[in-house]
Amino acid sequence: PKAVFAAAEGRERFETRVTVLENGLRVASQNKFGQFCTVGILVNSGSRHEAKYLSGISHFLEKLAFSSTAQFGSKDEILLTLEKHGGICDCQASRDTIMYAVSADARGLDTVVNLLADVALQPRLSDEEIEMTRTAIRFELEDLNMRPDPEPLLTEMIHAAAFRDNTVGLNRFCPVENTDKIDRAVLHSYLRSYYTPDRMVLAGVGIEHEQLVECARKYLLGVQPVWGTGQSRGVDRSVAQYTGGIVKVEKDMSDVSLGPTPIPELTHIMIGLESCSFLEEDFIPFAVLNMMMGGGGSFSAGGPGKGMFTRLYLNVLNRHHWMYNATSYHHSYEDTGLLCIHASADPKQVREMVEIITREFILMAGAVGEVELERAKTQLKSMLMMNLESRPVIFEDVGRQVLATNTRKLPHELCALISQVKPTDIKRVVTKMLHKKPAVAALGDLTDLPSYEHIQGALSSKDGRLPRLYRLFR
Repeated sequence: PKAVFAAAEGRERFETRVTVLENGLRVASQNKFGQFCTVGILVNSGSRHEAKYLSGISHFLEKLAFSSTAQFGSKDEILLTLEKHGGICDCQASRDTIMYAVSADARGLDTVVNLLADVALQPRLSDEEIEMTRTAIRFELEDLNMRPDPEPLLTEMIHAAAFRDNTVGLNRFCPVENTDKIDRAVLHSYLRSYYTPDRMVLAGVGIEHEQLVECARKYLLGVQPVWGTGQSRGVDRSVAQYTGGIVKVEKDMSDVSLGPTPIPELTHIMIGLESCSFLEEDFIPFAVLNMMMGGGGSFSAGGPGKGMFTRLYLNVLNRHHWMYNATSYHHSYEDTGLLCIHASADPKQVREMVEIITREFILMAGAVGEVELERAKTQLKSMLMMNLESRPVIFEDVGRQVLATNTRKLPHELCALISQVKPTDIKRVVTKMLHKKPAVAALGDLTDLPSYEHIQGALSSKDGRLPRLYRLFR
């Protein structure tokens, strides 16, 4: 047969198309060459919405996903159905979104959308499944506390410190005491409020838009969910309130090693300041700043000769051999954000480590070199484009952007915005950030940890002026 080659087409071919159905459900698709597709339902629901409910519902829903439904008698039946189309499934819950996704052969689209609709709107939530989920969650919580890598725990702690008892500061994991309290009635009550069509997006990558819309009309329009349409408690529309503060957990980290080679006892500190929402213009300068800070673990990291040019490598890990980790993170949500630095060292060095990290925050407001800024921008664009080589990542990007803004910024638009970032933009966003109280999370032996007032005094500005440390280091 005559060979048909893939050819570059007009830009409109690659634009994300969005259709809103009569019930408010949004259908978004991105065509992509290839035999397989990734399709899923994203719901604007997560741990931040659990203010009026028991904490941990989203964690339960994540674990219960792809279990028995009205059409499918068990998880095995669902997996066998997907297997016929070479498919796999996954569910992930975050602070503001829950995502049910399937990757399969594009020819099985009808079956996949039918299955997704059933999983999201018609789960059986049998007593046996809920009991198994309780066991799985208890095991996961135990595992979380025993892991040598405390990253997930510290992330929870810094959010709890930054947004105390509200929205994104609420715990993403189910507390142990709530595992027995969450049952089908509690789950149905929550689902009734949050699993409504206007809070959902059906996103697909690698399929024709019209085909996806047709399947959505067939399986997601006029469907009566299993929890009915009774009285709901109403949706929590709280806006995140940044509070700042400290969360400390004294913990013996001397025996976290699993193998014969002991892992050194470390104390972990995370210091964060409020940044901005991903809907604001300052989001791009903050993303560039985060890339400029960079960092990582000291094990086999090497120095500038290995290409480690970010500030946390050059100024921290290369100069202080006793530090095991210094990494910058940027978490961003619809109404707020958090830029933080995680550092690890021997408990005896904690005071010095905190001073070094606060100094790095202050130096962010100083001069920004043209070379380091260009390198950070290039690295950010490179990472963005590399990630978007993967179909499931494109799917998540399409779904999350459409869920939040009803449209999607394409990669070339984001790259253009990154290119426009100037040193003055970095200075502006840092100055704004330094006017807030810090959020601090500390885990391990905290005997030598400086007081919160000491850290706040080093970072926070007084009377609208920048901190004393900034004036010293400028």
